[in-house]
Order: sequence, then C-alpha cells, then structure tokens
Amino acid sequence: MARPFNFSAGPAVMPEEVLAQAAREMLDWQGTGMGVMEMSHRGKAFMSICEQAEADLRELLAVPESHHILFMQGGGLAENAIVPLNLSRGGAVDVVVTGSWSQKSLKEAKRYADARAAASSEADGHTTIPGASGWQLRADAAYVHICTNETIHGVEFQELPDLKALGCDAPLVIDFSSHVASRPVDWSRVGLAFGGAQKNLGPAGLTLVVVRDDLLGHALDICPSAFNYRTVADNRSMYNTPPTYSIYMAGLTFQWLKRQGGVAAMEQRNIAKARLLYDCIDGSQLYVNRVDPAVRSRMNIPFFLRDESRNDAFLAGAQARGLLQLKGHKSVGGMRASLYNAMPLEGVQALVAYLREFEQQAA
Repeated sequence: MARPFNFSAGPAVMPEEVLAQAAREMLDWQGTGMGVMEMSHRGKAFMSICEQAEADLRELLAVPESHHILFMQGGGLAENAIVPLNLSRGGAVDVVVTGSWSQKSLKEAKRYADARAAASSEADGHTTIPGASGWQLRADAAYVHICTNETIHGVEFQELPDLKALGCDAPLVIDFSSHVASRPVDWSRVGLAFGGAQKNLGPAGLTLVVVRDDLLGHALDICPSAFNYRTVADNRSMYNTPPTYSIYMAGLTFQWLKRQGGVAAMEQRNIAKARLLYDCIDGSQLYVNRVDPAVRSRMNIPFFLRDESRNDAFLAGAQARGLLQLKGHKSVGGMRASLYNAMPLEGVQALVAYLREFEQQAA
C-alpha cells in the first residue's frame, strides 16, 4: 500500500528506509538479542550507536573540533531556558524576534537574564527579517539569539549574520530546529546551535546542542546539573539517561542522509522542492504566500486561500488524496506545507497537482 505524503511541521515525516530498518531491528539489534529501547545507555552496544551517531553528525554538518555535540532532552522550548542558564551569566541577552519561536525565546530568557528584543518584525506580521545593520545590539550582551527558520511564520535566514562585522563580540546562538541538516552551517559565525530532532533528524525526544568550547563552564548556580553544558559535555551526553531510542533513530537518519549525498545534495533538493511549490502559489489566483520572497523558508511554507470559506473543503480534498497535515498553525490559520529532507519531490508534485485541481474546481 502506498504511504500518504505527510506535510506535518513536526513530529514529521521520516525516511521510509529508516523506518524499515528500525522495524527489522526492533526486537534484536545486530544479534544482541535486545532491542535498542532495552539496552543500558552505558553498555557497549548502545555506546557504539551513540558514538557513531555523533561522528556521522559531525561529518554531515561539518562541525569543527572547537564545538561539542551534545545529545539532550526537552526540545527547543527547554533550550530557551537552558541557554540563558548557561550563557547569560545573569546579564544582557539580545534577541532578534522574527516569529513565534524567537518570541518564546525572548519571553523565557527574561526569566533568567536582562533580555530584550534587539529587532522585531512583529509590526509586519513576521513576514520579513529585520536587516542586521539595524539591530540594536548592546556592547555587554552575553549572546545574541536568532531563530534561523521560523516554523510557524515561514521565514528563514538565507545567510547567518556576521556579528563581528556589526561590531559585536557576543556569540551568536541559533535555534535551527526546523532546518537543521537542510543546508550548510557557517560555524565560524555560531557560538551555539540547538534544535529538536522531530522535524529533520528523527523522532521527538532528542534535542541537539552544538556548543563552542569557550562557552562551557559559565552556568548560573541555579542551573540543574543535567542541563549544565559543561557537565553534559564532560560526560559525553551520558550524565543522565539520554533518549536512547531517539538517538538511535537519529543515527539511522544521519546514515540515510550520507547515502543521499549529504547536506549539500539535500540543499539542492530542498531548493527544487520549495521553488516548485512557491511557483505554483505565486502563479495562482486562489492561493497567496505573504512572506517576503527574500526570506521565504524552504522548509515550512505557509499559504492562504483568498476565499477562506473554502478551507475545510480544501483540507478534506487533500486528505482524500493522501496529502496530510496541511492545516496551518492555530495562531496564524491558513495552510502550511513542511518540506523537510524526508519529503520526496513526488510529494510536492502531488501537492502542486492538487492545488491546481482545486483551483480549477473553485473557478
């Protein structure tokens, strides 16, 4: 039976090859007589899984040795607290607000630091990204936080800001949850990156943190030990029991990505998929995307029907054709198609065909 195309923003579609391999290994991983969920996280078998996953991820994302890879829990929302607990030293934190997720980051950081918005696109409905030259960055900021891809509003930084060129010595913190591994990262501009796995890396439960060595060891006294980056790094993500099965699934996804040609190859596929859908929307009289084309996300594409009385009919027709999870986030409405790495081109082609069919019927 053909599987439907799942456009969910997360937890999201996963590669069929990965799911099939996990199914084969569910009861017995490589002759151990145990499934991965049953293994001790400190045992030889699982340690080999974790070490391979870390090595594959370092290769895929070209993470330099100056940065530690941490496998944690809590998702992006937890990192909104864990980052200031580790990096703020209780001082100034500057956040560039470009959508719902960076707004949440600002709100949470205020609990632990003197956090403020250095720039915001709220006035235009988060359809643009404020130019970096206009950011109001403080000289004493402990770090500058951005969400490099806003899952809900569909805006994406096409290039990371160079804070040093702006005269700012603070490290850049990026929430790259919804586009990690979809495009290269310029690590020379990044002090810390974090992201939940459930969009592009695997199932929910695993949180990835990539942190530069010099940013370790500055946690506030109130920071829980399990969330202290120094402690987690010193214990190779084994200070507490990590999300073992999620790490295993992410590791299988990393291996799948390598077989696809790595991040560079995936980026080209993602460009093609996004262009196909945006071209259809832009050429339509029924659908509209309100995001500035210069900052449109390749991963999360929100769109609206100009006649919103047809929304329910549109979604019902999509469901009937095996095009799932297209309803937009409740905070913004409309529709949203998430085109993560595991979404094949055929899925986007099927969606575009339906968009055109539905518009013809509505004419």
